[in-house]
Amino acid sequence: MDLAGLNKEDVHPRRLKQVWPALALSRHVDLASLLNCAAIDAVSPSVVGAVSNHHVGAFQCDLENNALTWSGGVYDIFGFARGQAVSRAQCVACYTGQSRFELERLRSYAIDHRQGFSLDVEIRAAVGETRRVRLVAAPHCEDGRAKILSGIKILLP
Repeated sequence: MDLAGLNKEDVHPRRLKQVWPALALSRHVDLASLLNCAAIDAVSPSVVGAVSNHHVGAFQCDLENNALTWSGGVYDIFGFARGQAVSRAQCVACYTGQSRFELERLRSYAIDHRQGFSLDVEIRAAVGETRRVRLVAAPHCEDGRAKILSGIKILLP
């Protein structure tokens, strides 16, 4: 989504909820304690049912080229086959209108200001079902610049 047409007021931190400095991430969420990707990936969807409530997955986006890395849980939440190549554009297209706008607005602000964020969104999974998902993410910085955005996606009931 092109954010170039937004006014400063549209992305001012007063209007954003649930943001924090990336350096303070451990005070807000310990991603490792919430999710063990190896454990989630070891459980196939057939064992837990199609998509169980509170299904969780980890994601990472390389901010240099927008390449995505997903755990099995994220593939399940979005309805894509595990291991399928999914571009960021394909992923973002799954978000419904307002959710897509809020995601891009908050993501952009968080990356620019090196802050973590959480956001509840609505997606249309590749299987056609509408789902509610909670995102928790933070940029990983090198030399004062965000290089990677990583976090978790939690399927909400």
